[in-house]
Amino acid sequence: MSLLVKICGLSTRETLEAALEAGADMVGFVFFPPSPRHLGLDVARGLGEALTRGGVRVALTVDADDATLAGIVEVINPDILQLHGHESPARVADIKRKFSREVMKALPVARASDLAALPDYAAVADRILFDARPPKGATRPGGLGAVFDWRLLENLDLKLPFMVSGGLDAGNVADALRLTRAAGVDVSSGVERAPGVKDVGMIGEFIRAVRASQELGVR
Repeated sequence: MSLLVKICGLSTRETLEAALEAGADMVGFVFFPPSPRHLGLDVARGLGEALTRGGVRVALTVDADDATLAGIVEVINPDILQLHGHESPARVADIKRKFSREVMKALPVARASDLAALPDYAAVADRILFDARPPKGATRPGGLGAVFDWRLLENLDLKLPFMVSGGLDAGNVADALRLTRAAGVDVSSGVERAPGVKDVGMIGEFIRAVRASQELGVR
């Protein structure tokens, strides 16, 4: 099975097209005002209309209420809702039921004890995303360029497909895949030349690094 590559935080047609041309499997759009990658609904609608071929649409939200989620679903029609906040397992199940979309729950990881909640989320989510736990006082839960200890996921017995995020770039993604055996990777800041500003060349370089690691059999 091919490794899944998600390019998150896309905000322009140019970078959206570049991600698809380079072979991204998933394209992510951020709906969280504190993030430099946040999209207004009008911009999101335009990007959704531009997405006429390929690419699984992922909408990232953080503790969003039903009204916010409904607006996002209306304008971009996501295939997956990525929940990146403190949503409880019950809230994850509720969102999945109400919006009839796949749900990917992000779990912050810094130490082994952070995996204690995994079984409860695995019981209700369709996918899990492991991301670095943000430092105390951070204003957003991801996209900070922080790496966690991937060895915490070694020999993980999880029936759901899972992805890894947090500080990934073209130079370290092969190591992340080798240690975690993840089904996919999610990158945002690692393909940017400034916060929220994606770089077309870096997007292509990252995806090539993932594909090369697969050819070398790191998984």
